[in-house]
Amino acid sequence: MSLIRDSYRHRLLFMRIWGLCKIQSVDSQCVFYHDKSSNSWGASRMQNSSSLHHKSQGGVQHNERHRYRLSSELQKLSLEDSSSERGKPARHTSSPDSADDLDIVFGIAPCLLALTQGRRKAFKLFVKDGQASQRASLVKVCEEAHQRGVPVKRVSKRDLNKMSSGGVHQGVCLRATPLSYLTEDSTPSTKSKPLWLVLDGIQDPMNLGAILRSAYFLGVDRVASSLRRSCPLTPVVSKASAGVMEVMGVHGYEDLEDMVVDKVAQGWQVVGTVAAEARAAHVPITPCSHFLMNKPTLLLIGGEGEGLSQKMLSLCQMLVSIPAGRELLPGVESLNVSVATGILLHSLLTTTRTL
Repeated sequence: MSLIRDSYRHRLLFMRIWGLCKIQSVDSQCVFYHDKSSNSWGASRMQNSSSLHHKSQGGVQHNERHRYRLSSELQKLSLEDSSSERGKPARHTSSPDSADDLDIVFGIAPCLLALTQGRRKAFKLFVKDGQASQRASLVKVCEEAHQRGVPVKRVSKRDLNKMSSGGVHQGVCLRATPLSYLTEDSTPSTKSKPLWLVLDGIQDPMNLGAILRSAYFLGVDRVASSLRRSCPLTPVVSKASAGVMEVMGVHGYEDLEDMVVDKVAQGWQVVGTVAAEARAAHVPITPCSHFLMNKPTLLLIGGEGEGLSQKMLSLCQMLVSIPAGRELLPGVESLNVSVATGILLHSLLTTTRTL
């Protein structure tokens, strides 16, 4: 493969030396041209492949002898070369076999943390062209990319909108390897009363991102999630977490119930969460403000709509709820799961620090 790549690069160099004016790709409808006056290469879109033409210095049109079909590999080399005219870093990281296997991280904090934390392999940074790229926050992201040898390319806002699928990109996107749930246990916490947040079926990426942000801020020791009933760790989750997903690993379990049973055997307590008006026969329901966390604890949070599964509820040794501050009308008697999680975590961890 390297021999073929070198051959293509030699072809490209040969065409530059002889001043070939235009190369046409029928599939992409893109024309590459060489500007002899500035000794640079560029690219332009064609409305119709049959309209390929350009004028020489004497105004005479060149004929069909200057039309060439580009292989996909040579086209890629030309594109990479044409992207360097705006002062891009000269160092390039090697790219994977397919860009489809990569994530497009978007937003200033997610991109900056993805670059600095090193949990992803970054391949290219895309920055909005124009005055906005001079903002201090964007300059910082570009500097971090440059220091790590990640190419930086200026693109239009429309391109960034497309890359981020309409997400709030704040003028920057990063092409990088995806993040996955951690499946190996790391070094156990040295705290005497650690708190693990256990998520049973959170499926909305915005909720998951907000939960991770609260968990990191408030000092949760580990976030655990089901691998089968939860949304993947996508760039949307990273943006909703303000980049926390790039810092804080999320542990995934094929069977959450087995993990909970193992922790009970080690002396941990299992605390579930329910609505204030819920009824439970086997365990008491306590307002979160009255609960004192005096031992290692698993706090179980159910998914949107249905809450904790019956199997997970059966493992709870205690249930906590958030009391409402007024009489509620039907349909608005509950909190968003990410908001509820933040309140519960603050309540439990505050009592821990005061004991």
